[in-house]
Amino acid sequence: GIDELVIPTPSLDPADFVDRIDNPWLPLAAGTEWMYRRTIDDDGGLITVTVLDETREVQGVTATVVLESIADERGRTIDDTTAWFAQDDVGNVWRLGEEGSWEAGVDGAEAGLAMPARPRVGDGFRQEYAEGVAEDRSEVLSLDGSASVPWNDLTGLLETEDSSPLEPGVVKRTLYARDVGLVRQQTVSGGDELVELLSFMQR
Repeated sequence: GIDELVIPTPSLDPADFVDRIDNPWLPLAAGTEWMYRRTIDDDGGLITVTVLDETREVQGVTATVVLESIADERGRTIDDTTAWFAQDDVGNVWRLGEEGSWEAGVDGAEAGLAMPARPRVGDGFRQEYAEGVAEDRSEVLSLDGSASVPWNDLTGLLETEDSSPLEPGVVKRTLYARDVGLVRQQTVSGGDELVELLSFMQR
């Protein structure tokens, strides 16, 4: 675990959570929107991530709702995903579920850690847990990464390596910028997908 946390956790205590998500590596304030360019094999498209001005109660915790929309190169929406996040009073951001897929506390699913309050090189954690459905894992590789993406040239980035036993051999490298969030993700093994930040807007 990280800082004596149980990850994933079978139960949540609403008293441990706050009504905002201001972790500098994963800030999720209502109205914030990220747009990404997505390339996979020979195809392209866009991913738009929006923090909605609405909440969802999960195991008694008031969760922030985040919508991810994937569009093809012609701008046609091909997938919409709604996920739920909440931050504890220490600053850790938890992933509590995904609409139509899994929900913490239902059918054995457990909340995972989306972002630690104080990431350290070598930290490893499960982002989510629903057996056979959602089993993503992350390990912190660096706190001084860099990237050049369409939005900006960035340094001092948090870099993680992400994988899942449900996708053997698939490994992704993800970069986060402080006070922005995810800026780049590339599949480095088992695939050919690249996601890069195009724009970032806050309310």
